[in-house]
This record gives sequence, structure tokens and C-alpha cells, in this order.
Amino acid sequence: MQVTYWLEHAWIDPSVESGVVVEVAADGRISAVRTGVEAPPPGATALRGLTVPGLANAHSHAFHRALRSHVQVGSGTFWTWRDTMYSYADRLTPDTYHDLAKAVYAEMALTGITTVGEFHYLHHAPGGTPYADPNAMGEALISAAAEAGIRITLLDTAYVSSGFGQAPDEHQQRFSDGTTEAWAERASLLKDRDHARIGAAVHSVRAVPADQLSTVAEWAKGRNAALHVHLSEQVKENEACLAAHGCTPTQLLAEHGVLSERTVGVHNTHMTDEDIALLGNSRTGTCMCPTTERDLADGIGPAVALQKAGSPLSLGSDSHAVIDLFEEARAMELNERLRTQTRGHWTAAQLLRAATVDGHAALGWNDAGRIEAGSFADLVTVTLDSVRTAGPAASLGAEIAVFAASGADVKHTVVGGKHVVRDGRHELVGDVAGALASSIAALRD
Repeated sequence: MQVTYWLEHAWIDPSVESGVVVEVAADGRISAVRTGVEAPPPGATALRGLTVPGLANAHSHAFHRALRSHVQVGSGTFWTWRDTMYSYADRLTPDTYHDLAKAVYAEMALTGITTVGEFHYLHHAPGGTPYADPNAMGEALISAAAEAGIRITLLDTAYVSSGFGQAPDEHQQRFSDGTTEAWAERASLLKDRDHARIGAAVHSVRAVPADQLSTVAEWAKGRNAALHVHLSEQVKENEACLAAHGCTPTQLLAEHGVLSERTVGVHNTHMTDEDIALLGNSRTGTCMCPTTERDLADGIGPAVALQKAGSPLSLGSDSHAVIDLFEEARAMELNERLRTQTRGHWTAAQLLRAATVDGHAALGWNDAGRIEAGSFADLVTVTLDSVRTAGPAASLGAEIAVFAASGADVKHTVVGGKHVVRDGRHELVGDVAGALASSIAALRD
């Protein structure tokens, strides 16, 4: 069924237009956009406020949402945080993971996220025994996204070593297929569907031996699929790679054919000048996750230098200490201001692009993230009368979204022309807070 939306104000890159009519075809794509329409046409659904394209969360570990606040107790490092994360991973089943992920993806929809990139490595039962359906955990995530009303790129992740060839430890056994050849065989059973696309991931150069990296890269290349990798998140990772291979993680990936315009390095925090050049020259993307990087004390990555070198930027909420793509965009700029003591490294429009069109491209959805004919009708409306957004003229829409609004200011989320969040309420998961509380409590019992 065709539907029509009237947008009071809309950010249509690079400017804000008022009175925008968006017509949506039966396939969920925008068939026409008209501006300068002063009032809603008969039968149109009015979205009052500022509407931007749907947001893309390019890096998620859904089960990490259960760690929120628990891992803020006391002090520690990334590595002590990881121990707590493993304890939660040990308790998940396909059913409990489905329930948790559905609630997490619903939380994302409430904040305007219409597509998620799920970096998925929790494949098997504890101890490494495959489920009867070897992709039961991945299928649980794909189903959860559908029930929460958003799209997903399942980045099925190769993870076969605890570190540079060492066998997986007791927690990591359920992550491992033994070899990347076995990983590829299992991952090949996963299929795209209307709301889901299958991509690949190298967990890290720690977790995939160098002589097996090309297997993952070739699998992704053969399917023209997105390929992501945790890259240089920690100084310790770089030091261990130098000791094992005499080069940085980025250099190792380049040597084995992992870098490409379909590849995204997640974090890219501790980069040498040569690393930055390798990523830029290969058009390998960079997914920054500022709220997680600051939560884990990872450091501030060279996002400005990476983008200038040719690495497209996207954004992710990663560990879900915060789920708010407006905050991720804002934090990337504000982190750089703190690091350099200068302001204005990106315009608000550039930051909004990282959260929309460029984020979708990083996940293999080149047909989303724009308000234009042919793109998926993914629309996110931010109120302009909250205590955070009231005051500025609507013409400052990009600045309002990035530097004033939060996810709590999202009134409407439309995915493929269908209202998923209406007036701040999720249409498919009525009590999102309750669903989060019960699914997280189930992991503590």
C-alpha cells in the first residue's frame, strides 16, 4: 500500500526544507519528494518537527547492553571489562539472546536507528558444541531485528584464536568454529532477506591467525558483502602484533588482502601514519564508537586524519553504554576538540552524514540514508520543542540534531514507510523498558 508523509521540516542534505511531501511506494522506497508544501495533503501522515534520514548504527554487540552500569562499578581496564563481558556471554541461549536483542533493537528504534550492524561472534553453546541449527544464535538476532522493526546487517564473525595462534580459552570456545574454513562453511548457510543482509567480520588480528585472514576476505569478496574488523583498539594489541609478525595490525591486514572499499575498521584508535595511508588508499572505512571508546578508556582515534586520507567515517554504539547516534556524532567532534584544543573539525552536516548515508553504506545498504527518490523510506523526526531543542530556528536542523538533541527527542521512526515509533512509543514492542529489564534479569538469575 502506498503512503504519504508530510514533513514539517526536513534535512535534505545539505540544507533544511520546510513543508516536504514524501511519497512511499508499496516496496517501502521513496517514489517522490516535493518541497514547499505548506500543509499536509489529504490523507498524508504529518511528522511535525525536524525529520532526518534513518540512522545507521554500524557497530553493535547486542548482548553488551546487559553490562550497562554493572561495568561502571569500580575501576579497571579494557581487559578486566572483558572478563565481565565473558561472564554474561556464557549465560546466553538462542531464546534469551533473542529476547534481549529484540529489546535492544527496540531501544535503538526509539532513538532513531533504522539499521544496525551486528558484529556477531557468539555462535555455539558453551564449550563450543554447535546447536542443532549451527546458526541458531545468528538467526535469533535476525528475527529480533524483524520483530523490533529495524534492518540488520549480520556481520558473522570469524574468531578462532585467543591471541596470535593460541587456542580459544574456556569462554571463547563458543565463539570458535575451529578454522576459518569451517567458519565460512557455517556462515554460507545464512541468507539475505528483505530486512537482513549477511556480512562478515574478522574479530581482530588476535583472534584470526594471519594465514587464515584471506579466507574471510575472499568469502566476503565473493558475495560483495561488508567486511568489518576490530582494529588497533588497544595499544596492547599493536604491541602483540609487532612481536608476533613484525608489523602493525593494519599492515598485517593489508598484506593478506583484507583492506578494501567494502571493509570497515572498527575503532582504528592507535594508528601510525603508514596505517592511516593504507586505510585511506584502499578506501577502507572507519567506524568510530566514541561513547564506548571513552567508557573503556581506549583513547581518541585519528578520525580527522583518516577521513582526509580517504577513509569514510561511520558511527556505532558498540558496547551500548549509551545508545544514541546523535551523541556518537557529537562526541566525535567534541573528542577532537579536547585533543586539539580547536573547534569545528566537521560541520554538523558531515557528522549527520556519518550517522546516516555513510553508516548505511558501511553496512552494505547503499539504498538507504537519504531522503530522495529510490531510497528506502526511513525517516526520523526529532521534536523541536523539548528543553534541549527549543529555541533555534529550524533552518539550523543539522546543528540541532547533532549538537542539541538526544535520542530521547525522537518522536517518530519510520522504516521502509512503516511507522515503528509513533509519538515516542514503539508500535511493536509496547514496553521497551520492561522488555530490557526482564531480558537482562534472566541473565542474572
